[in-house]
This record gives sequence, structure tokens and C-alpha cells, in this order.
Amino acid sequence: MSDMFDLGDRVAVVTGASGALGSAIARALGLAGAKVALLARQEEGLRRVHEALTSEGIDAFPLTADVLSSADLDAARDAVLERWGRVDALVCAAGGQVPGAIVAPEGSFTDIPEDAFRAALDLNVLGTWLPCQAFAGPLVASGEGAIVTISSMAASRALTRVPAYGAAKAAIDSVTRSLAVELAQRHGDRLRVNAIAPGFFIGAQNRALLLDDAGQPTARGRAILAHTPAGRFGEPADLGGAAVWLCSPASRFVTGTVIAVDGGFGAFSGV
Repeated sequence: MSDMFDLGDRVAVVTGASGALGSAIARALGLAGAKVALLARQEEGLRRVHEALTSEGIDAFPLTADVLSSADLDAARDAVLERWGRVDALVCAAGGQVPGAIVAPEGSFTDIPEDAFRAALDLNVLGTWLPCQAFAGPLVASGEGAIVTISSMAASRALTRVPAYGAAKAAIDSVTRSLAVELAQRHGDRLRVNAIAPGFFIGAQNRALLLDDAGQPTARGRAILAHTPAGRFGEPADLGGAAVWLCSPASRFVTGTVIAVDGGFGAFSGV
């Protein structure tokens, strides 16, 4: 059974690798045996993650790249192929909230500037689409390629104050299923595409929404916890198992799915 989840001799690319969720996923893939290419815009954050992973014996390769730049992504792909000769998995973890696209507590959706709404769509949707385009060729060539996108509870359930983010993540679900179908029809099981839909995890982008200055849940945070049967926020490491499974031979007949990692939030009616 352990062989089914073994990523030894495989190469994984993780975008958004300097973030809390991306770095945790990269670590999990590395601990499962994968060589991991770390892609992010922020050089300092990328350096810290690279140092942390290498200190655990993980073969990691930091690459500064913007997921909204096809040129950056093509250069990163070529660098990975030059270093390791293959790509077996792509995890599109870049994305998240855009501050200007969040409705203020007493505000309205009409207050969101057009450019902020577009920025949220670009970051999450194009920031997933473009890496998939850039790495599709080597992923198919690997014979057992896997793409993992990052969805959200906001894709399937209306969450107040974040309409742009919800719209973007709903698009991620649609893109994931569309790519899964097209690639399976063209290549059989040579390249699978699935999504992970995290529940509520504390990160730099949503900390002020969920925690106050003392680190206690805000009113919004308390409402979320009340609707999460597990009774806590997610921790970045909670995503690792799902990511390893979706990138490993253990999920070789799984494609076009959205896997919730949410402590039961999506299953609970509130009653």
C-alpha cells in the first residue's frame, strides 16, 4: 500500500509555494519522495521555504515566477526540465483574496472597483490556467501526470463579503472538470486533473477577517467555527495528505473531482 502513495523519483511543481498552503503542500510532496520545484513571485518568502525544505532533506528547486506571465512560466518549465528531465505533477496553489475585492463590513458589492474584481479573477483563474498550459506537455509525457488545482468552499456556497473570490473559485471548479474531461478523452489516464477545496485556513490574506488583534476569532470567525463540525480552522498540514494522494498512483482512476478538506463545513446544514 505504501508504494501506491510513494512519489520517489517523481517531479512536482508547486505554484504559490511561498504561501502557507503552497509551502505545506510542497513539504508533503517532498516528504513523500518527490523532487519539488517551488514557484513564487516573492523571492524572500521563496528563499525561506526552500531553506526549510532542504533542511528536511527534500530536493527542492526555487524559481521566481509570476503565474500571470506565460514567459515566466515557460522559463520555469524549461529550467525544471533541464534540471530533472521531467514533470509528473503540478499543484496550482497560487491565488487567494484581493483586498480591494472584499466588501467592507458595512459596505456593498457596488463598492468593489472593477479593477479589483478583475484582479481577483486574474489571480485565481488565469493564475491556474496559464500554469496548466505551460506544463501540460511534459505532464502528458510523464505517462502518469497529475494536475491539482485549489478551489474553495466559496465555489459552491455563497460566502458574504467575498463575491469576486467566490466567482473565481467557482470558475476553478469548472476549469478543473473541463480540463479533466478533455485530457482524458485525448490521453486516457496519462494526465488527471482534480481540485482540492479547502475549508477555512488562516493565512496572511484572510487573517484580519477571521482573527482579531489578540488572535481570537472575530464574529465572522466564530460563525465559521459554529458551522464547522470539526470545531476548528484548518491547519496547512491538513492539505498534505489529499495532495499526495491526488499526485500519486493511488488516485490513478480519479479525475474531474473536487475534494473538500473542510472539517465538515460543506456537509453541515447548520442544524
